Amino acid sequence: MTEAPTVDLPAGAAPVLPPAPPLPKALQALGFMLSRRWMIERLTPRYGRVICMTVPVFGKAVVVSDPALVKQIFTTSPDVLHNIQPNLSRIFGSGCVFGLEGTAHRARRKLLTPPFHGKSVKAYERIVEEETRREIASWPDGVAFPTLEPMMRITLNIILRAVFGADGVELQRLRELLPTWVTLGSKLAVLPTPKRELRWTPWAKLASYRRDYDGLIDTLIDNARRDPNLDQRTDVLSLFLRSTYDDGSTMTRAELGDELLALLAAGHETTASTLAWAFERISRYPAVLDRLVAEADTDDNTYRQATILEVQRARTVIDFSGRHVAVPMYQLGEYTLPQGYSIIVGLDQLHENPEVFPHPERFDPQRFIDARPNTFAWVPFGGGTRRCVGAAFANMEMDIVLRTVLRHFTIQTTDAPGEKWHSRGVAYTPKNGGRVVVRRRPEATADA
Repeated sequence: MTEAPTVDLPAGAAPVLPPAPPLPKALQALGFMLSRRWMIERLTPRYGRVICMTVPVFGKAVVVSDPALVKQIFTTSPDVLHNIQPNLSRIFGSGCVFGLEGTAHRARRKLLTPPFHGKSVKAYERIVEEETRREIASWPDGVAFPTLEPMMRITLNIILRAVFGADGVELQRLRELLPTWVTLGSKLAVLPTPKRELRWTPWAKLASYRRDYDGLIDTLIDNARRDPNLDQRTDVLSLFLRSTYDDGSTMTRAELGDELLALLAAGHETTASTLAWAFERISRYPAVLDRLVAEADTDDNTYRQATILEVQRARTVIDFSGRHVAVPMYQLGEYTLPQGYSIIVGLDQLHENPEVFPHPERFDPQRFIDARPNTFAWVPFGGGTRRCVGAAFANMEMDIVLRTVLRHFTIQTTDAPGEKWHSRGVAYTPKNGGRVVVRRRPEATADA
């Protein structure tokens, strides 16, 4: 990736800020906190694709949804634009990749990348199909049910097996603990952190869950280190334990705990939410569903991949990606932003831009047939050096889950209005959980 050219600003250059809505800061903050997606959606047509705002958690910020400027942001040196402050490291722990900058961030990305790319991803396909089959075996026939929770269970079981390999008591405890932790952590991630951790507060509850998690992870790390077959294992934990930085050092136990928590949490909630939206969408588009069904019984996945891309565009689960101005002044297009400003890339607004995606209100996978999405206009995984390290893994997961469900069930179409958006804090999900009615395919009964 080519870095954006730097602009030498004159000494003492004054900030040049984009237009700001004439709303009291308190009202801006309230609107952003209650529904940032709704608010930005209504401000963009009036004030343009670069808007200055004051928002909770991030303070003074510029919201950007112009593809050319997004390209500049994602190709600017990470020494100029740091990760947004604060970021998810305050939830996962300072030792995870979200909390690192510069050389430390690049080194950690280098360690994280191998398990989630190339042949490593291919090796996890069997796990994805097994966990999907296990979950769908109990799906009700002919009765409406929400798909979100089953998808959460599938993706959690997948990431647990991918990260730790074998099953056991500790993994069962994590299976019980993580959904509760993720639900609470997702809500708290978009709220200001209290200066003091008081008893009986949600933050104290989150800390209690974290202590339970740390105990389980310590046991799993110790068990892995004692395993005489550690060198032959292919799970993510074993790869991390065997990996070293260029100087020969390894991740500390605390860093391992933080990084694994980030992988486990981020590795199932967003994927499950996207899958729930996928079922919500395809059940309302019979022509799309017919093509998916016909394809599912073949070895082809061209249309399924296009559908996944379109779901991510039309129903973006994570609605923003952020940066933090680390230099005295940063030139963003025609604007000059001072140090300390946050830059919020509005992913929803990018994905609904009619200049890039004609008739964006239409759910149309055909737009991605024989056309890869624009790297800086389609960014559900974020972009630049902060792009989600597990993007390829998540895509593989969604592909195989959908294929497996379509091979085993007929999904009933509906003319009901599309489900509204529901905020879980970080992620947006279908308000009714992506409800569908399915009937088991007769030819799949013996195969299930």
